[in-house]
Amino acid sequence: MNESRSHDAHLINLRWLLRLRWWVLIGQVCTIVGVEWMLRIDLPLAPLAVLVALGITSNAACELWTRRAPRVREGLLAALMGFDVLLLTGLLSLTGGSVNPFSCLYLVHIALAAVVLQPRLTWMLVTLSLGCFGFLFVIPPWLPGAAAAPHMEHMRMHLEGMWVAFGVAAGFIVYFVQRVTRALAEREAELVAARNLTARNERFAALATLAAGAAHELSTPLSTIAVVAKELEHELRRTLSSTETVADARLIREQVRRCRDILLHMAADAGQGTGEAPVAIAVEDLIEAAVDGLVERARLRIVVDGLARGLVAYVPPRAVAQALRGVLKNAQQASPPEAEVELAVARADDAWRFTVRDGGTGMSADVLERAGEPFFTTKAPGQGMGLGLFLTRAVLGRLGGMLELTSAQGRGTTAVLTLPVTVPPDGYTSMPRRATA
Repeated sequence: MNESRSHDAHLINLRWLLRLRWWVLIGQVCTIVGVEWMLRIDLPLAPLAVLVALGITSNAACELWTRRAPRVREGLLAALMGFDVLLLTGLLSLTGGSVNPFSCLYLVHIALAAVVLQPRLTWMLVTLSLGCFGFLFVIPPWLPGAAAAPHMEHMRMHLEGMWVAFGVAAGFIVYFVQRVTRALAEREAELVAARNLTARNERFAALATLAAGAAHELSTPLSTIAVVAKELEHELRRTLSSTETVADARLIREQVRRCRDILLHMAADAGQGTGEAPVAIAVEDLIEAAVDGLVERARLRIVVDGLARGLVAYVPPRAVAQALRGVLKNAQQASPPEAEVELAVARADDAWRFTVRDGGTGMSADVLERAGEPFFTTKAPGQGMGLGLFLTRAVLGRLGGMLELTSAQGRGTTAVLTLPVTVPPDGYTSMPRRATA
């Protein structure tokens, strides 16, 4: 995997280097034309044109090669930079040699090598640049068309050229540094996101373990309560107790049965929820599964977009339904008794969007920032543990989706659950539609 990432990084660096070389070639052509036509200095245009043509040909060939998505090695980057050093040396030797102020552009190649190459290859390029620059001192200095000019005129032209060369070199180096800084910032953001996801998954696993343990430990006392309540109901009937007393004993048994069902669901979710296989389910059935069990369904207004009506979603139905149910339950608890909670369902080209709007008073900026943290809640004691949004966000994140919250005090809260559209595999048979009354 590390080797694959290395090849991908080299390919990105090569494509970026090729784009940069195009700008360098354009700058070389503009410099040659400017010196020839504006400064009236006669240059050997034919040899210069050959060197520029070599640069254009090499860049075009590399561009065509990279379109085939090759496996790029670091040696290719080093060879291409070394070729650019040789081309620069040839251009300088034809335009003044060591006295050409643009000789400082060797530093640009060295700065680029320090960014994208290993130290060994970087020092090899430094050695090549020093050798080429030293070669310019060996060949006779040549200032074309300026033999009759006085010494001070030569110095003035050289200093002006140094000023231009300094600006060009500074621009390239700043561009390199900014590019590396952006890349490092993006990489740091990716690492932070990965760490947050790992921490969220660890907390989710801890909660799953806690749920499985609670289901296991509570099953025995609940079974005992159920047996005792059944015997109590039979004894009350035998002694001809009041109907209300018998009904109370029956209510105890029903509530115990409900608690056992909840614990069974908790145990199933803890052991199988993270690995639940996606199935094709009609969006109407998914919504019905989500609202099933809500106490105040009459306050819920469901709006299904025309483009989404009748479509099938390929998702883990239990996990998605529970995630959506948790948000709907929070919206109902945040809204006053007379206010409606709206669930809007829409389908885009690449995503499902479930939008839940409540009629509550909204959240402050501080509360909104912490919403979704495990065990953080603003509800009264006994009304919630602060796990609903956390579990919803964990489920959506595992499926490649996200939960977005927008809220302002006095204007309620809007939660948008986004899930990517996944296509079932070929030959897959969808689950049957739920029967409706």
